[in-house]
Amino acid sequence: MLKERALYKPTIEIAGENALIIYFSDHTSSDTSQKIQQTEQRIRLAMTDDRMIGIIDLIPSYASILVVFNLLITDYHKIRSQLRLLLDYSEHHLQKNSHVEPSPIIELPVYYSTESGPDLAVIAKRNKLTIEQVIEIHQAKEYHVYAIGFAPGFAYLGEVDKRIASPRLSTPRMKVPKGAVAIADQQTAVYPNTSPGGWNIIGLCPINMFDKTATPIMPINVGDKVRFKAIDKSEFLALGGEFYVGFEQLS
Repeated sequence: MLKERALYKPTIEIAGENALIIYFSDHTSSDTSQKIQQTEQRIRLAMTDDRMIGIIDLIPSYASILVVFNLLITDYHKIRSQLRLLLDYSEHHLQKNSHVEPSPIIELPVYYSTESGPDLAVIAKRNKLTIEQVIEIHQAKEYHVYAIGFAPGFAYLGEVDKRIASPRLSTPRMKVPKGAVAIADQQTAVYPNTSPGGWNIIGLCPINMFDKTATPIMPINVGDKVRFKAIDKSEFLALGGEFYVGFEQLS
């Protein structure tokens, strides 16, 4: 996870023919994340009362917000001017801890075990812990959703307790199963679908992290809080989880 660093004045840069990006810092931190969440809420409010016309999407990330706009309605100069006014107003008239809607806390069930988490024993041995301690430490924290990327529904959650932080695998797996709960450095995540991956797998989650037919299409969003809760194999299967006997068959 990136180190915390003081914020600087947000900057706005071109990110494409119909997009701008607002940078809040060159590093992520809890302060940066809060400011991004506050700014996103204010932009969305401005969009609803027609103070900011033409924006069609906002994509928050670790230290920035991507702003996508409709070229048939507006242009770069108008959007940039509107954003600058909003940012300057926020900087000069609103305190850092001004009102922001509380982040929802999403609970995700996980079947932790050596059969569902092939790297669980490795993490325990590397950190001189028991498997039970690794499981307890992982589910004891409340994680912040910093960004969604790599694949639709893949949420980067931080920060993992240093006692179980683990480097990426030296050789990534060709296929990681859908629902795999994994750790890489001080981040953790749930793989939304079967895909290549080099994170350390410690369990399986039965919840769909991305479903384009559902409303909403993802159970979590940037700015949310996530807690993991241990469940047993029978609960995992009852919740619709798919179990894989031997991850090597996915390769």
